[in-house]
Amino acid sequence: MTTPVTPVAPPLKDELDIVIPTIRNLDFLEMWRPFFQPYHLIIVQDGDPTKIIKVPDGFDYELYNRNDINRILGPKASCISFKDSACRCFGFMVSKKKYIFTIDDDCFVAKDPTGKDINALQQHIHNLLTPSTPFFFNTLYDPYREGADFVRGYPFSMREGVPTAISHGLWLNIPDYDAPTQLVKPRERNTRYVDAVLTIPKGTIFPMCGMNLGFDRELIGPAMYFGLMGDGQPIGRYDDMWAGWCAKVICDHLSLGVKTGLPYIWHSKASNPFVNLKKEYKGIYWQEDIIPFFQSVTFSKESTTVQKCYIELSLMVKEKLSKVDPYFQKLADSMVTWIEAWEELNSPAKSAPAANADAKKK
Repeated sequence: MTTPVTPVAPPLKDELDIVIPTIRNLDFLEMWRPFFQPYHLIIVQDGDPTKIIKVPDGFDYELYNRNDINRILGPKASCISFKDSACRCFGFMVSKKKYIFTIDDDCFVAKDPTGKDINALQQHIHNLLTPSTPFFFNTLYDPYREGADFVRGYPFSMREGVPTAISHGLWLNIPDYDAPTQLVKPRERNTRYVDAVLTIPKGTIFPMCGMNLGFDRELIGPAMYFGLMGDGQPIGRYDDMWAGWCAKVICDHLSLGVKTGLPYIWHSKASNPFVNLKKEYKGIYWQEDIIPFFQSVTFSKESTTVQKCYIELSLMVKEKLSKVDPYFQKLADSMVTWIEAWEELNSPAKSAPAANADAKKK
């Protein structure tokens, strides 16, 4: 008599939300069904709230449009971008799970060099559940991967590592280039699959891309604000960059880790470089002041939580970057509004059903 096989539950099934910003029907989920269907989806609909977004049958999801955002946050909804994928951070705020995976709707399942489909979510989970090593670089990259370890000369006192807050994945096919690079290399495609995960060292900031990203919401969630972009703002396509710069300096201060590398997704659609240039051109100039600013950020000893760090950072942004452009004063104020809204929705007294009452649930 054969023993029945006990089904293996997907990892973190009840501890992870998948957040997807979109303006279109989510047919792309069909390709991801084997990997995403067991998980709960939070869909943030951008643009016209009267448009009906179709989601394939069989997925557990809740969908928020702009009317829902305004109803739930009231006046504080001003901190959530409109007509820009930065609106995804509203999904981070209303989630009640420990982990978040966020993906764009033009990203498909990639294949590894053997031709096997890559379960990007599974790799992000592995990255987040294993430590990072930001204080001392391991030349075999991630020492916690199977078949790797710490190399000779790596201090034993540092081998426990630190908790991983962010897992930053990459893309095959269409690279995440800025508009000038897109214009110079319109046909360039990324075909290189590099089988590596690295911890980004302490003191090094990086260009974070939001289209294939996992993070520990409890460790770093309040810092994952994608800024003020899109409609009515002088800049776009810097939403994930802003969140990455803010989150990285806070991770460094709080001794948390950030990993980049695996997993890969297949990025299917190149956005229009001329439209992108219009969105990016101020950011390209401003970045020459923004990067030195973040490289010089130092937090006080009193900033012992992500929220305290973020409020202190907003004051620095207002003081230093408002000289670059008045936009940064508005952004600094929105950073404070974001934290206030986060704490309202995530206070112990706030029940999950109350926060989610106005979403369309399936």
